[in-house]
Amino acid sequence: MSDRIEHKILSNLIHTEDYMRKVIPFIKDSYFDVYSEKIIFSEINNYIVKYGTPPTQSIVSIEIENRKDISEEIFNDCIATLKDFREEKIEQQWLIDTTEKWCKERAVYLALMESVKIADGNDKTRSRDAIPSILSEALSVSFDDHVGHDYFLDAAARYEFYHRKEDKIPFDLELFNKVTKGGLPRKTLNIALAGTGVGKSLFMCHQAASCLLEGRNVLYITLEMAEERIAERIDANLFNQDIRSLVDLPRPMYDGKVEKIMKKTQGTLIIKEYPTASAHSGHFASLLSELALKKGFAPDIIFIDYLNICSSSRFKSSIVNSYTFVKAIAEELRGLAVEHNVPIVSATQTTRSGYGSSDVDLTDTSESFGLPATADLMFALISTEELEEMNQIMVKQLKNRYNDANLFKRFVIGIDRSKMKLYDVENSAQQNIVDSGQEEDYTDRLDKKFRSFEGFKV
Repeated sequence: MSDRIEHKILSNLIHTEDYMRKVIPFIKDSYFDVYSEKIIFSEINNYIVKYGTPPTQSIVSIEIENRKDISEEIFNDCIATLKDFREEKIEQQWLIDTTEKWCKERAVYLALMESVKIADGNDKTRSRDAIPSILSEALSVSFDDHVGHDYFLDAAARYEFYHRKEDKIPFDLELFNKVTKGGLPRKTLNIALAGTGVGKSLFMCHQAASCLLEGRNVLYITLEMAEERIAERIDANLFNQDIRSLVDLPRPMYDGKVEKIMKKTQGTLIIKEYPTASAHSGHFASLLSELALKKGFAPDIIFIDYLNICSSSRFKSSIVNSYTFVKAIAEELRGLAVEHNVPIVSATQTTRSGYGSSDVDLTDTSESFGLPATADLMFALISTEELEEMNQIMVKQLKNRYNDANLFKRFVIGIDRSKMKLYDVENSAQQNIVDSGQEEDYTDRLDKKFRSFEGFKV
């Protein structure tokens, strides 16, 4: 029998049913470079799809003979290849692993060829924006034979899941940890909603700094500010120093502060800038692959500053409405979080009506009401003159899949804008919020609005 891996794959698809059932969903006929092998696989696959069992060699021969779209030369090549197939003892796990590797290599090669075609302008149906997603899809090829959770057979595993401590990325803010039950789970999308200048970027920079000190690997993607400006904010936070005074630090003192922080953490922070509205989840996935290859870096958490100025890998903003476009971005970012097993933290703008509001709700979500439907956690950051005088900012939960959103529906945290820091405040500050009657939900206000029309008759 030939030593070509393609021949071993095709032969075992016929002779080894267990192997066939594990690998057949992941093999494509396009992976076969030799046309006769492509024909053989096509007939094997067609038979399996129709009858649910592997065909014999003679059945494959008959099906190929019945084809009208191949030459006699190709037919003879197919028959000669089939005659070479025979049962042989082979370590099945090795064969599965080798088949998976072959599929990955072929998928990447074909994706590269496809990308070159697009880049050269020889594909009239797709633009170059499609290249990152094509490559990302190829790089993600893997055998996954999990067919689902069996309620009865997997009861013991389910019980263990209930009692297993979930790996979360904690906050350094007490109430954020309380409302999320200990921090942000992996594979989630978490959104801060705020008006311009309220503190979206400050919040993300603070949390990025906090995660770094926790020993986590942090990726901060900025589409609004330069990499150096984000790093400057994080410097101010970690140095506990007024951002305006950083420029006055002597070089030895600056280097000393950086070295001191390096000794405190095992984590790494990477800040990557993209031009506004130029990058989407495909670009971010490619960046993750490049960071893994060049730096051996895999993030524990990703910050994207911010969602509304990302682009979509599926739609152009000029051809779809804002609802579809922003919802698509959110879905793609959440897919990225799931694929790479990390929480993603991003932000969105309030509508104009929400800029000066002291009580932001979901209707103040800029451009897309579909965004809250996709996010796992969504909260508003609210600033008023009164709060600013007290160096505080209000947090209002809008959606929470981790806990009851009515638990600490609203709370305040301290803010030091000069040092780009957030901090816990005294419990008495929270009591004033609860006592002020601010627990009324948006739904309650809607009910009141509709009740005001009860006397109206047509």
